[in-house]
Amino acid sequence: MEDNQNQPHLDIELSEEIAEGIYSNLAIITHSQSEFVIDFIKIMPGVPKARVKSRILLTPQHAKRLSKALIDNIQKFEQANGKIKDVENAFPMNFGGPTAQA
Repeated sequence: MEDNQNQPHLDIELSEEIAEGIYSNLAIITHSQSEFVIDFIKIMPGVPKARVKSRILLTPQHAKRLSKALIDNIQKFEQANGKIKDVENAFPMNFGGPTAQA
């Protein structure tokens, strides 16, 4: 018998648009006493301006649960795929490529 048999059931709907996802290679996290704000940004090589692609607001309790879930998933990923290389300069503005020209 399953342990979660008495757990309430929650149907989660995922629209096609949301299922496509939004690519982000930078996240900026800020917080107040009552909420955490995570801005997901996509920066492009040679482009000096970037736009926030998505903003997520979380309660402090949910932010902590998210942090624990990320840590757990990263550990599982590394067990299956090897250690993720952590880079010192995680904010390359030019990506080492040519700059954009109009």
